[in-house]
Amino acid sequence: MLFVVAGCAGLYLPNLPAIFASRLALGVAVALIMTAQTALIGDYFSGDDRNALTGLQISARNFGGLAFISLAGWMATLSPRLPFAIYGLAAAFLPLIWKIIVDPPRRVRARPANPAGAAGASWILPLAFLVLLQALTNMIFFIMPTQISFFLEASGYDSAIMTGSVLGTLMLSGGVLALAYPRIQRATGYAGIFLLGYAAMAVGFASLGYADQTLPLLAAAAMIGAGYALVSPSFVGLALNLAPASRRELGGGVLTASIFIGQFCSPLASTPLTTSHGYDGLFAAAAALAGSMAIASAMAGFAIWLRSRSTGNAAGLGQPR
Repeated sequence: MLFVVAGCAGLYLPNLPAIFASRLALGVAVALIMTAQTALIGDYFSGDDRNALTGLQISARNFGGLAFISLAGWMATLSPRLPFAIYGLAAAFLPLIWKIIVDPPRRVRARPANPAGAAGASWILPLAFLVLLQALTNMIFFIMPTQISFFLEASGYDSAIMTGSVLGTLMLSGGVLALAYPRIQRATGYAGIFLLGYAAMAVGFASLGYADQTLPLLAAAAMIGAGYALVSPSFVGLALNLAPASRRELGGGVLTASIFIGQFCSPLASTPLTTSHGYDGLFAAAAALAGSMAIASAMAGFAIWLRSRSTGNAAGLGQPR
């Protein structure tokens, strides 16, 4: 309800400061929705079904962004206030949410004898690492929506048309790859998913600095969007696997926070780098960072393979498990 009210507020608020205030309220609504959504995915689904749904979640986000950003652009040609009406479409989901979404019963847990014990908190450190990694991933990815229009303008493109084309390609490729996420994850595991995703992002950013024509530019955007869509569902799946059932809301909350922290920090980090080293330096730095994350994923996957092989041999199985 807050999403609908705050989202549509730009239709009638009298000035820009009031619209800014409504955006703060909208941010609160989005945080509540995303946190509850993540926790409910953990409550309702497990195993391959959970992985499939996290892939669909990212795919829906990309296709929804493509559809509604395009719709907002068309509506803005009629009136600058009209795009705010799009948020009102969420009101159609309120009856469905009220009828379908059911909180699972809360289990009464006995208080542990040593609540501060290492075993009880063993999930906190891996989750903290996962949260930092997602924030860093979003900081890299959001170079595209925050800087691409300025890059295109500096490169002599028609900024308005090409920005829409590049961002549309980014979201379209991400939406398509996210649909294939469950099959790829089953085949490669989480380490393989991170390796493929970060490698694609690294290649995409490295290519941007040399993309002097439209097709190479769109191909680079497609690589970045596909890579981001591959790694994003894994954060949700891994966080839900790490956090105990009673702490899924906490896991979903910090995971949601890391997304927005990464978005917020992206222009703060990229703008000074662009000023000092230009867009070539910015894209090279993003490619190097994503590439190092891909290498780290490959090393982690190799370590997991070695450990499974030694465990299998020690058990007398003769084959890696």
